[in-house]
Amino acid sequence: MRASLSLLAAAAVLSTAGLAQAADYAIDPTHTFVTFEIGHFGTSTNRGRFDKKEGSIAFDRQAKTGKVDIRIDVASVNTGTPMFNQHLQSADLFDTAKHPQARFVSDKFVFNGDKVSEVQGQFTLMGKTQPVTLKATQFNCYDNPMLKREVCGGDFETTIDRTAFGLNYGVDWGFPKNVRLVIQVEAVKQ
Repeated sequence: MRASLSLLAAAAVLSTAGLAQAADYAIDPTHTFVTFEIGHFGTSTNRGRFDKKEGSIAFDRQAKTGKVDIRIDVASVNTGTPMFNQHLQSADLFDTAKHPQARFVSDKFVFNGDKVSEVQGQFTLMGKTQPVTLKATQFNCYDNPMLKREVCGGDFETTIDRTAFGLNYGVDWGFPKNVRLVIQVEAVKQ
């Protein structure tokens, strides 16, 4: 009887061993948004987003590991105001002619139980790379009923000092250095 229970337990462990493995996920651009917020003379908040982004994620829930590579087309900045978009693209600010892409790369996921609580990585903007930690405000994986595949994602945020990337425009006039980045991301298992 004892031998039978041991064999049953071993069979159960072996049958589930292959279920939770590392998997590759592709960023779903229709459910992924990169937005920013910066104060405007202490009276309001300027907001914008980048409409074009792509990337991939490798994720292993059981091993609690992962990798991220998200690329952002900086010229796709969209504030809802065409003149402001043009100014943001100019040499005064993002200088998209010289620096058309921003990128976040990470291989360090931090977990709280079974949930991702933060992703630590490197953010490149304007040709300069700085360490950045994206804190998860929510994270989940689910079986998408339309795609018939697993989707993982969440809302992540951080605050960066824009001057560390050479974005100094308006600092002398009192514009804040700190910019809040919010990344809403969903990725589909491949």
